[in-house]
Amino acid sequence: MAVLVALGAFLMTLVGGWTARRVTDRRHLVLGLAGGLMLGVVGLDLLPEALDAAGGPVFGVPAALLLFVAGFLVAHLVERLLAGRHAAHGAEEGGHTRVPQVGLTAAAAMVGHSAMDGVAIGAAFQVGGGMGAAVALAVVAHDFADGFNTYTITSLYGNARRKAVAMLFADAAAPVVGAASTLLLTIPEQLLGGYLGFFGGALLYLAAAEILPEAHHDHPARSTLLCTVAGAAFIWLVVGIAE
Repeated sequence: MAVLVALGAFLMTLVGGWTARRVTDRRHLVLGLAGGLMLGVVGLDLLPEALDAAGGPVFGVPAALLLFVAGFLVAHLVERLLAGRHAAHGAEEGGHTRVPQVGLTAAAAMVGHSAMDGVAIGAAFQVGGGMGAAVALAVVAHDFADGFNTYTITSLYGNARRKAVAMLFADAAAPVVGAASTLLLTIPEQLLGGYLGFFGGALLYLAAAEILPEAHHDHPARSTLLCTVAGAAFIWLVVGIAE
């Protein structure tokens, strides 16, 4: 049953990526929506789960929040290092340098997150059918956002469309692989919580430092802001339904 539900997540992820690809003529709206979706996923989904699962405080601060800050800083450091190398190999220093490898790395992180979604489905069905159905509903609904964000991030950093599509399919397949893996092994809750905190920090960096500034750069329109709010509200709705 968990693997069958994960196949639904596979299809929903592809729908999200297809949507992002089809509306390229409204790029600022796509980026505004993606930023809102990412903000909602981090603040309303990943962080609460991480705080519940990552263990007790470390020197007075919850471990999940320390890893959250670490994820933000690592994402910033990796981008700056790659941008520096890109500039050293002949890229122009003027303006903000976008490095394709950053987009691929971020998309790979999204794939890892989707695999953990599949693990969550499998683990929930091991607890019981009702719990499995609730988690499955949340995962399938927000996998639309995952597919949308994976394609958008990969494309934003200048990668070819074929690479964006390849990362989209990898992201779609990840929940199926993750759900199937629960038939063989169980991931410790504390380790999973730490991963969610770290990934949440990296995702927030991409939303705040890259996606949203780009969305408002050429089109500081009210409609872009509304798309951002709608993206965050959609994740709130998904989380509320799952509860």
